[in-house]
Amino acid sequence: MKRRTLLAASAAAALPAAAFAQAKTKIVWWHAMGGALGEEVNRIAKEFNASQTDIEVEAVFKGTYPETLTAAIAAWRAGQAPHIVQMFEVGTGSMLAAGPAVKQVWQLSQETGIEFDPKAYLGGVRGYYSLSDGRLASLPFNSSSSVMWYNKDAFEKAGLDPEKPPATWNDVIAACRALKAKAATPVPMGSAWPIWIQFEQFAAMHDLVFATKSNGFDGLDTELKVNAPPFVKQMQRLLDMSKEGLFKYAGRDNAADAIFPSGEAAIGFNSSAARAAVARDAKFRWGEALLPIDPEVNAKPINSIIGGASLWTMTAPNRTAGEYKGCAQFLKFIGRPDNDAVWHQHTGYVPVTLAGYELSKKQGYYEKTPGADLPILQLTRGEVTANSRGFRLGRMAELRNIFSEELEKALQGQQGAQAALDATVTRGNRVLREFEKTTKG
Repeated sequence: MKRRTLLAASAAAALPAAAFAQAKTKIVWWHAMGGALGEEVNRIAKEFNASQTDIEVEAVFKGTYPETLTAAIAAWRAGQAPHIVQMFEVGTGSMLAAGPAVKQVWQLSQETGIEFDPKAYLGGVRGYYSLSDGRLASLPFNSSSSVMWYNKDAFEKAGLDPEKPPATWNDVIAACRALKAKAATPVPMGSAWPIWIQFEQFAAMHDLVFATKSNGFDGLDTELKVNAPPFVKQMQRLLDMSKEGLFKYAGRDNAADAIFPSGEAAIGFNSSAARAAVARDAKFRWGEALLPIDPEVNAKPINSIIGGASLWTMTAPNRTAGEYKGCAQFLKFIGRPDNDAVWHQHTGYVPVTLAGYELSKKQGYYEKTPGADLPILQLTRGEVTANSRGFRLGRMAELRNIFSEELEKALQGQQGAQAALDATVTRGNRVLREFEKTTKG
């Protein structure tokens, strides 16, 4: 009898603990960060979980950015969407068009009472993930810009000043010729993410119309304008450099990531988030520089645009107000200046908040790591315009593939620069019209 009484008492005593454990709100966060970046994502989730007792975030790796997008769409249709998903910047237009599948940050704030100040974020970052009236649609997370990396040892071998990277495209061509003449590296120049860096960034910094309707921000009826003379000049420059043996095209997207740190190319264009890989793999002295400009197109360059991703809150049947509040609390935690600064310093992505940048400066991070602030300076240069705010084009990953196909045909001598860009516009606009039709429908 006494034993039964003791067991009953023990069970009763355990009830509050069990009830408490069950009361924890679980938030599932899908992301596309593998390797060391995935470890940083897991660190953030663990630190948030340890910071309070009501919510538990589970970070789940879902593959590449496109794979994560595909998985999120399929999950929502099945009524099993994650609470939060990391979505690459070119998926922004598609997520905005997803309607009831997402709960935008401003809506989340309105419903939960947890405030998110858009002005807390860097202008170039804020603009990309905001609506035209300034309301935040998604939470900026991992943002980068692109920069020019250069091999100081190779520059010295070619008789170039290793502390003076080329600032204009004419300077780049001259440097590449000197590098080739001295065979300082197997090839003078390469570029990862060719479309993003050599055309999208080029357009933003030179304040060029890439597409109408403020690059799609002001309407779905946007049209590509990349066959205009400045873009033809830029493509012709790359074609001429390739023919002269100054530039090696090593593939689409991140296919050329290793061309610089491996020592194959003396000049390598890539994301600023490549810093960790360059620091780890390069066996030579290296430097980081701003993207070159063409003064004949625009002598006063403005901001570059971001790459990377943001965080979107997704909806699902029977999702509770408590779960949405948990999402808001977690997003608020990520946006704290101290967390932003640590993420920036650990990964090479830029701090997305002004306070995170100021904290990094105060901590002496940029004195210890020269050049790490260049992407931020480039992103905040000048006044953001309708042409430098970013892109809000539907099916943009597909548009980039079309652009890449036409560039590759031109590099193979199958067509000229103007024909390649005309084809990009014709094919790309067809995709945009299909997106407009399905979205409106």
